[in-house]
Amino acid sequence: MADSTDASTGKPGEERLFLGIVVALALVAGTGSWLAVLALGHHEKLQSLPVDHPRQLIDFSLTDRTGRTVTRAEFQGKILVVSFLFTSCSLTCPEVSRRMAEIQRLTAGQDDVRLVSVTVDPRTDTVPTLAKFGGKYGADTNRWLLLTGPKTVLYDLIGTSFLPQDNTDPFNSMPGNFTGTERIALVDKAGRTRGFFDGLNVATPAAVVANINHLRGEP
Repeated sequence: MADSTDASTGKPGEERLFLGIVVALALVAGTGSWLAVLALGHHEKLQSLPVDHPRQLIDFSLTDRTGRTVTRAEFQGKILVVSFLFTSCSLTCPEVSRRMAEIQRLTAGQDDVRLVSVTVDPRTDTVPTLAKFGGKYGADTNRWLLLTGPKTVLYDLIGTSFLPQDNTDPFNSMPGNFTGTERIALVDKAGRTRGFFDGLNVATPAAVVANINHLRGEP
């Protein structure tokens, strides 16, 4: 898996900021459509992102959108595709969920793969809210789990197994102050977080599937 970007530098966020600015300027100007094409092409190249340090899926007990309890043991021997959401998000979360829906389609029939979306806003994202959200994206209740639960459990899972927190940034409005919530994580059968993919990139589903196939080939 290519380590093309240092996850600790924040470059993916800078790339998206660059993308938004250039596309907005191009649209406003009305004469710079080629700039938008250039920006989108640059964004398209963003693929695999490394893990900032070795991370392992920890034990947890959370609640799925169906109301059943889900624990770490359920994923023993499975490859996981993990995203992070809060349903009140109107920009990045829908795009990431569309990538997840496409990954679900591409991995149909692959029993060793599970998709998991973990909320960072459990106060809002109750079981009924997640059930409605999952239905909007065609989430298969057997293959794509949307998890909520106590904030302490969720934040311990996310912060330990996946994403860093930045409590020093006064402009970080993300619940839990997590950075990189637009990323999609890939976890191998041993529970190791192996890398991240840009959840805003339309090429990500194919890249995730290619890396799943690579993980299957590992001894």
